[in-house]
Amino acid sequence: MLFLHREDGQGLVEYALVLVLVAVVVIAILTLLGPQIGNVFSKITFGLS
Repeated sequence: MLFLHREDGQGLVEYALVLVLVAVVVIAILTLLGPQIGNVFSKITFGLS
């Protein structure tokens, strides 16, 4: 009984790692596609005015 492993924090760490991975992927996508997205919004704004 004294040497039973506690795995309470393991799930939290796994969720945190997945969250960090998703954040890195989103940042990479926005870095690569940011200028193109900005151009699209500029064209929309210019077309509306």
